This record gives sequence, C-alpha cells and structure tokens, in this order.
Amino acid sequence: MAKRNNAQRSAGGIVFAPFRWLFKLLFWAFCAVVLLQLWYLAQITYWARFNPSSTSFMNIRLEEMRKTDRSAQLKQAWVPYDQISMNLKRAVVAAEDSGFMSHYGVEPEAIEVAIQKNQRRGKVTHGGSTITQQLAKNLFLTSKRSYIRKAQELVIAFMLEAIWGKRRILEVYLNVVEWGNGVYGAQAASSYYYGVNASQLSAAQAARLASMLPAPRYFDKRRASPFLARKTATVQARLYQVAVPK
Repeated sequence: MAKRNNAQRSAGGIVFAPFRWLFKLLFWAFCAVVLLQLWYLAQITYWARFNPSSTSFMNIRLEEMRKTDRSAQLKQAWVPYDQISMNLKRAVVAAEDSGFMSHYGVEPEAIEVAIQKNQRRGKVTHGGSTITQQLAKNLFLTSKRSYIRKAQELVIAFMLEAIWGKRRILEVYLNVVEWGNGVYGAQAASSYYYGVNASQLSAAQAARLASMLPAPRYFDKRRASPFLARKTATVQARLYQVAVPK
C-alpha cells in the first residue's frame, strides 16, 4: 500500500512538473510586461517637461540611412508649440485626426473599421490610429504591423493622454513626425520644402505638408502627384472646421 502511494505521488509529480514550469514562465512574462509598461510610463512622465531628443522611428531611420551613407544625419530642430503655425496645427488635425480634441487617445469606431479591412485582406494593413496613437508608435515602437504592437500602442496612447494632455501631445507630434527622407518635425519640414520657419507657413503650405502624412517619403519624390494636390485642396478647405489646443 505504501509503495502504491509513493508511486502515485511520483507519477503526480511527473505530471504536474511541466505545469509548474509553465506557471513560472507565465509569471516572469507577466513581470516583464509590467516592467516594460513602467519604463514607458517613466519616459512619458519625464517628457512631460523635457523634450525628447529622438524617437524609436528616428533611430531606426538613421540606422537605415547609415547603411548607405555612414555620415548621414537627420534634419530636425525643436520649436515650441507657440512657434508653430496655427495653419499647420489645424491642417494636421484635419488631415490625420479630426476628432483629436474629443477622444481619449483612441477612436474605437476607426479601429473596428480597420480590423474589418484587415480581415478582408487577410493581413494587418490598417490601424485606425489617432494622432496620439501615431505619437505612441513613433516614440517607442516600430512600423511593423501586428495586433500585439497595436495593443501596446493603445496602452501608451492612454498614458500620453492621461499625463500630457492635448497641447503637449500635438506639440511633440509636430516636432518628431517624419516629413521626408531624414526630415523630422515642423521646423525642418518648413525649411526643407519652403525655406521658411514653422511659424511662417501659409494655409496652402500647411495643407500640403499635412497631406503628405503618413507617407512623406513617397510624396517627397512625387510632389506633382495629382492625388496629393486633391488631398491638399480638401485639407485646406477643412482647415478652419477643426479645433486645436490653444
């Protein structure tokens, strides 16, 4: 009888050993995810008062450029929110996220539409991202599309909305978004395309820059694109129909 009980306990130990390893693995994976979120939170809290010197997207692009030119440098110069043309602020919101002032970083309807499109195509091609989500991706993530990355993007977007607010989100976005090959931010874009400061952009110039998003490198090479011209006209017509932070 004792031998039978010992055999049963041994068999039970063999059966449950893999589950103990699985539980440990899940526990440490959970801890790693939590620590990663805390790191994002710490960065966001710091950047609420201090400007980021670079972003994940900028670092990735610079590395790509240096594969063919080791001396390559990005074009970017930070300008405060008040020194960015109101035309550009309105144009970017009109083109990228007309509900920017009313949502909390995410628009569920847009995400639902994007999921339906992805399901029809059989792959992730649309994200339904708000400006806040685009900033979250630019700051911390990569351009690789996946539902896991999208989930992380949503979490970071909620953090940004909770800690920064709309004015800071738009200020940072306009200073770090890509506007051409190695061209980042409103000041560099204004100088690169029009030879003016970000504060001097006209409504037409601002509408054109906003219309180049989210494919600025493509339109940098196709500045005479009829599609770009049509989109620019549409954005300019909507310029004063959107609200932006003061």
